[in-house]
Amino acid sequence: MSFAKKYIAKEGFELSGCSTKPDFDMKPKKAVRKLDEVSRKLGKLQDIMYAHNRYSVLICLQGMDAAGKDSLIREVFKSFNARGVDVQSFKRPTSYELRHDYLWRHFVTLPEKGKYTVFNRSHYENVLVSRVHPEIVLNERIPGIEVITDIDEMFWDKRYEEIQNFEKHISNNGVIVFKFFLHMSKDEQKSRILRRLNKDKHNWKFEPADVKEREFWEEYQRYYQIAIEKTSTDEAPWYVIPADDKDVCRFILASILDEVMSTYTDIVVPELSDTLKEDLVLYKDQLLNEE
Repeated sequence: MSFAKKYIAKEGFELSGCSTKPDFDMKPKKAVRKLDEVSRKLGKLQDIMYAHNRYSVLICLQGMDAAGKDSLIREVFKSFNARGVDVQSFKRPTSYELRHDYLWRHFVTLPEKGKYTVFNRSHYENVLVSRVHPEIVLNERIPGIEVITDIDEMFWDKRYEEIQNFEKHISNNGVIVFKFFLHMSKDEQKSRILRRLNKDKHNWKFEPADVKEREFWEEYQRYYQIAIEKTSTDEAPWYVIPADDKDVCRFILASILDEVMSTYTDIVVPELSDTLKEDLVLYKDQLLNEE
């Protein structure tokens, strides 16, 4: 089964038609075991990519509160060399970040050649939470945007275009872009938030905003639909992953990474030059003949 083909957002995409539950049966233990296998494979490929030193990978994770982004990152990338993957979590912009354009803080945290970077929430917050709460945009001090009524549909269309151009630029320069929406039902979110409230050891995860933002659920779904529809491209496709089952969600996402990365057959360990091969023999002899 090709999960990449199954869950990619293609032309005519409708979020309302996407299930939050997988359409196949997989028991939790099997999902965990299969994920371990795929994670180890991805970790080995990342080592090769590091040696190859041409590509890097950007993974953008989006989802409603409690969709499981943090635990997914922990489980999917646990087999990676620590130097090979970096996680960036984007909260409310700082005063320093607001001195720059909205894409700046994302641009400066892009992955180095040979490495993975995971955006735990991403530049898409600028067309999601900022659309639900447009007063956020006023903090950016954009010329011509003085009041909320200045933020019209043309403004958002331009922003989608800017994001597409940003992703096309980095893709053209060797960044392999994956964008995942962890698609969770409202009932499942409620269950997870209640679990945080009911279990003392999970209380620290709870934020009052998680409950407050539920009031805007339909608006978020609408703006996810628009963002995914407008920005799922060949260079930077969106994948909509059913996320009500965390174990299966993690396995699906890792499998998509593995499937797509396996198509980059040019990512190989570079062959040594004849000169360097000769030097290695000399170094080996030097070490063996040490007194």
